[in-house]
Amino acid sequence: MILTTSSLRRARGFTLIELLIVVAIVGILSAIAVPQYRDYVIRARLTEAFTGLGSVQTAAEEFWNNNHTYSGMDGAGQNRLPKDTDSFAYSVVSASDSAFVVKATGKNQVLGFSYTIDQNGNRKTLGTFNANAWGTSDSCWIDRKGSTCVQ
Repeated sequence: MILTTSSLRRARGFTLIELLIVVAIVGILSAIAVPQYRDYVIRARLTEAFTGLGSVQTAAEEFWNNNHTYSGMDGAGQNRLPKDTDSFAYSVVSASDSAFVVKATGKNQVLGFSYTIDQNGNRKTLGTFNANAWGTSDSCWIDRKGSTCVQ
């Protein structure tokens, strides 16, 4: 078989420039999509803490109605705290006759996030993994970048 210039021109394929353009486009899309996806996953995980802490307040009030104290609400057999999950660990920071503070501390993908609730329903964001972007608050739970509060 003799190769001629006309048979070489018929060969189909991609040029180096075309491949570089495709790689650049994929890189740009990845640079935008990956951080957005990460933030979305974090926000989804944060709802575990909000739900867990919300249920703690109800359980603590029930405990207080039965015992007229918050002391011992984290004691054996009380089950006032939600079970720890892959994303959050729950603990009683303080519990006295008239007050309590319960904390949700982030693990794994939400490491650095920390939220509390007290007997009056006061919500605080003690920490986020990037306080400059996410912020902290003494009056609400922050659920996304830009210090948006959850009510």
